[in-house]
Parts: sequence; C-alpha cells; structure tokens
Amino acid sequence: MTREKTGRTIGAAFGLAFIQVNAAALPTAAAIPLRVLALVAFLAVFRAVRRSPAPRPAAAAGTATRSYFGRRYGYVVAAEVITGAVGIFVVNGPLDAPNAVIAWIALVVGLHFFGLAVVWRTAPLNLLAAAMSACGAAGLVLAASGSSRAAVAVVAGIVPGALLLGSVWWSLRAAAATAATATGSAS
Repeated sequence: MTREKTGRTIGAAFGLAFIQVNAAALPTAAAIPLRVLALVAFLAVFRAVRRSPAPRPAAAAGTATRSYFGRRYGYVVAAEVITGAVGIFVVNGPLDAPNAVIAWIALVVGLHFFGLAVVWRTAPLNLLAAAMSACGAAGLVLAASGSSRAAVAVVAGIVPGALLLGSVWWSLRAAAATAATATGSAS
C-alpha cells in the first residue's frame, strides 16, 4: 500500500471510529442507522482507496525527497498525543467535565491537521483542520454550558467523523481528476 493510501485509510478509519463511539450517546433508533451508514461509507471509501491508482512515476519523483511518515510527521503526532493526553487528564480530573473529552479530542485532532498540512505540503488539509477544530471548540462550549452528552457527541464526534470520511472521499476524487487531466494532456 502506498503512503497516500495508508494515510487515507488511517483517516477513514478514524472517521469511522469517531462516529461509532459517539453514536452511543444517541437514542438507539438514531444510533443504529448512523452506525450502519458510517460503516457502509467507510467500506465504500476503503474500497475506493484500494482501487485508486498508484501515483505516476513522474509525480512520485517530485515528492521523493519528502518523507510522508518521517520525523516531522512523528513530531506532529507526538505533539497531538501529548496534548491530547494532558487535556484529557485535566478535563476528567480537575475540571470534572467528562462530556468535554470528545470535544477536546476533536479540537486536538483538528489542530494536528494544520501541522500535517505543512509537513505533507497539502494545503487542502487546512480546510479539514479548521472544520474539525471548530467542531471541537463548539463542543467545548456546549459541554461548558451544560448541554447534553448527545449534543456534544454530535457536534464534536459525529460531525468530525463525517468530515474525516468525507475528506478522504474528496481527496480521492481530486486525485482522480488530476490523474485524468494528466492522462488527457499526455495523449
């Protein structure tokens, strides 16, 4: 599996996880169809990732000097894990606000995409970063204002999960369009 496919698979899997975990806060009548829909969406995205063509050699040669999962990626993920863990400790401990945990996670995951956008030189990731960060921040506001667990779960868990799945699908469509354009201009 190429590094791009690996990255997309990781993103889609986390999108599925966000939705599956947070659907538990919803009534069963909403949670079950949502979970099924998320699983179907994940399988469709995963199938599309697996079937997507490998980057063309000419395109790959221009990116060979940067490492997709190298040291800089490791720094971004390490900062995400440390910030996430410390925040979860504070949210669950001194703040005693367990409903805010998913919002904190969404905020940190969203912010980490800003770092990945720089490391991977992929500006469109900034859109995902901003959207997920906004969901996390809104979830923190909801949790702080005493909103229901379900409201926080939808805003800071289910919507970010859909954003992750959608961004992978969108990136596949964009890559396919770019490949089609390159193939058309090469003929």
